[in-house]
Amino acid sequence: MSNIRVTVRRRATAAFAQGIAFGMGILTAGAFGAPTAAAQEELFIGGALSLTGIQAPLDEPTLRGAQVAVEALNEEGGILGKQIRFVNLDGKSDPATVGNVAVQLIEQGADMIVAPCDFDFGGPASRAAQNAGLVGISTCASSPLYGSAALGDKQFTASMWNTTMGAAAAEYAFKEKGWKTAYVVTDTFIDYTVTLSRYFIEHFENLGGTVIREDKYTQGAQDFSAQLNRIQNLDEKPDVIFISSYMPDLGTIIRSIREIGIETPIMGGDSYDDTGLFAALGEAHGNDIWFVTHTYMKEGVAPGMADFLEKYEEVHGEAPDTSFTAMGWDTVMIMAKAAEKAGSTDGDKMADAMEEMTFDLLSGKLDYSSAEEGHYPYKEGALVELQNGETSFIGWMKPTNPPAP
Repeated sequence: MSNIRVTVRRRATAAFAQGIAFGMGILTAGAFGAPTAAAQEELFIGGALSLTGIQAPLDEPTLRGAQVAVEALNEEGGILGKQIRFVNLDGKSDPATVGNVAVQLIEQGADMIVAPCDFDFGGPASRAAQNAGLVGISTCASSPLYGSAALGDKQFTASMWNTTMGAAAAEYAFKEKGWKTAYVVTDTFIDYTVTLSRYFIEHFENLGGTVIREDKYTQGAQDFSAQLNRIQNLDEKPDVIFISSYMPDLGTIIRSIREIGIETPIMGGDSYDDTGLFAALGEAHGNDIWFVTHTYMKEGVAPGMADFLEKYEEVHGEAPDTSFTAMGWDTVMIMAKAAEKAGSTDGDKMADAMEEMTFDLLSGKLDYSSAEEGHYPYKEGALVELQNGETSFIGWMKPTNPPAP
């Protein structure tokens, strides 16, 4: 994470570092025991989002958005007539810790579990929820592994899968921009980055494009010189470079490309939706970059966005700076709507309701397939452009015939 990112998040993460609770009651890390009578009159949502470590730039904004959703729902009477208590314990960007804190929350009486924004880091929380018979939802995990096939029939993600994200990028590149050749750089560290490249490549080639090469990189190496040398020495220069990685190394990779004078357009996925990246690139290097993410934080982009922006600023004293804040709101709202339809927080009933419903969210419409079909999340992607270090919204894209997971 860049120093700039740390500075921006300092006020929030200092308060959240050990654990945060909001709603009707307060519960901090370590305060476990038998539920009180007051707690039994509440609806308890447990979160295992990571507020420290490499996952924090994704999870911390979703927690801030979830906080706004809880406050808004409680002002309107809560869920099923009960006030909501949301407790998050820091998963510390460690899968074992994420699983452990999810178990702690369940032992404390959590009715549902909010899991981190990634399969590798969030999967343990959803497995704990499944074992307890509870619905678990990742705020924004986009790996096709995040669903019922790998995690169980009560597990979902609020995100599109990489089948959609990668295909939307490929379709925009090929059909809208007219780019016919691509060079792909894949960060091999987690499933998200690997599968995002896979589905971009598959859809780009299905459309008629040519992938000159898929190069590999591993998060933490902080040395892109070998890959850079291969790009420089290509006989055929690509129309676009697709980079599937995330911060902090993503900023290093793009800067190194731009600093040697390569101005080829760059594309990627939702990990680009990070103010730390924009700050690292600045006006000089933050140009000709396009990415697919969840939504865009501007009035008119989605129904309810203006209301969310107003409520967010009331709660946090500043405007949201990434679409991941909207994913926290959307996750809590999915839970609320499903529980109301089911008339219960029972995991089986809620999961059935989620399969039957269409959700109108800040991140667009969402429909889930059945558990037998994997809980495929049918959604659109939001296309965003970065020029002179500033983002602008291009529009929504639902790719035609995206690859099968």
